[in-house]
Amino acid sequence: MSGNDGYYGSGGGRSGGGSADAPFERRLLLGAFLFHPGGGHVTGWRHPTADAEGHLDIDFFKRFAQTAERGVFDTIFLADGLYLWDRFPSGTDHYSQVRPEPLTLLSALAVHARHIGLAATISTTYNEPYHVARALATLDHLSRGRAAWNLVTSRYDEEARNFGGDSHLDHSRRYERGAEFVEVVEALWDSWADDAFVADKESGVFADAAKLRTTNHQGEFFTVRGPLNVARGPQGYPVQFQAGGSPAGQELAAATADAVFARLLPLEASQQFYAGLKERVAAHGRDPERFAILPGIRPVVATTRAEAEDIAEELLASTPDALILEDVSHSIGQDLTGLTADDPFIHAPDVDVSNESKSPGRIHDALLGAGPVTAREIYAKAFREHTLIGTATEIADEIEERFTSRAADGFIVQGLTQPDSLERFVDLVTPELQRRGLTRTEYRDETLRERFGLDRPVRRASASDAPAAVSAPPGVADAAATASGTASLPAATSVSA
Repeated sequence: MSGNDGYYGSGGGRSGGGSADAPFERRLLLGAFLFHPGGGHVTGWRHPTADAEGHLDIDFFKRFAQTAERGVFDTIFLADGLYLWDRFPSGTDHYSQVRPEPLTLLSALAVHARHIGLAATISTTYNEPYHVARALATLDHLSRGRAAWNLVTSRYDEEARNFGGDSHLDHSRRYERGAEFVEVVEALWDSWADDAFVADKESGVFADAAKLRTTNHQGEFFTVRGPLNVARGPQGYPVQFQAGGSPAGQELAAATADAVFARLLPLEASQQFYAGLKERVAAHGRDPERFAILPGIRPVVATTRAEAEDIAEELLASTPDALILEDVSHSIGQDLTGLTADDPFIHAPDVDVSNESKSPGRIHDALLGAGPVTAREIYAKAFREHTLIGTATEIADEIEERFTSRAADGFIVQGLTQPDSLERFVDLVTPELQRRGLTRTEYRDETLRERFGLDRPVRRASASDAPAAVSAPPGVADAAATASGTASLPAATSVSA
């Protein structure tokens, strides 16, 4: 940072979303995604280039962060889940699931990567606002303004069973809780004025009590007195991501988020999603240009198309048949126990997974009314539909087309095997994107909010500015009641990612 001008710039707040004095520079945003330490593919850890044993080694994550920083990525994006997926035997036997707690990890990485943003996935269903507000404010201070929060509502019953329940909260109620959660967290971040801590040794006054605001929130889901015992962060509010495809998820994101982690859809469908979500943002009185829509991409890149195809086929073949069967079973809601991966079957859903995910399921829909199909065919089709395979020029062409045609404002890059996939992208694709003028060639002295074209929100100066009982933003509760999507992207398996 370069003094208080970059650290504490004035802002237009949640409703404005950008300074009228600063022209908006639309450029391609990039995030480096990490879920399974071995890679974003469910068995990417088996690839010869994958570091399957470094999943709790700080040097593994340091290398990941520094590689992304070498590619001038805007942020690291750590996915997370509060469970071990063991409903099927293969979930334990074959599936790479060890995940370090993201806020702890990102705090450590803040000193190893000096520029890149640090985005942690945190559930609003199985956390409390005070904990989350405090942890993210601390990370924002430690990183000098690079913290970000990927808000999810969680989705699996396995998570509920780790927090005193037998089944997951209803989909619509998760969004209502999530809306109130965000309001409480932001109110807590506004506890202190920026100049409240005077630390005057002569007078003995450490903090100016007149510049302290007590939250006093009493809502449907939370009762939080406050105030927060951490100073207001460099960004005011860390950048807020959400991942949602349902009407409820989109409405919550449009009202509260700064960016959305979206599914990669065919170009026309992506353009429709992009336009619709931007309209929702504008309806909330916010600037849609300063709201980023970032689909996830899974690139397999090599110096020749043939080499890239070989790598993709090798990854696809690395998944054991047992995991193929059980992953497909889970994704399409049909128990395939007793079949082999090559036995044909007719799709007839027999398991209700609607409370996990209501996002449009293109593969599921395509199977309805179709003829016999095998689990291996479904798995391979899903893998190919969600993976970009080709040379650096071909990958860059796809990225540029989606960016310029308003199907995306950037991408969350999900390397299928780590560290090789991200390094290949940075070595091969990044120079091509930079040559085309789509991405930066170096970092500027700025916070992550500034990098996303966002002002620092104005602090609400008194309790009267934020009612004690906070209801969901307009449209959120109604959309949640009729939701047909989810705010949590699935674990990065081939079928459901």
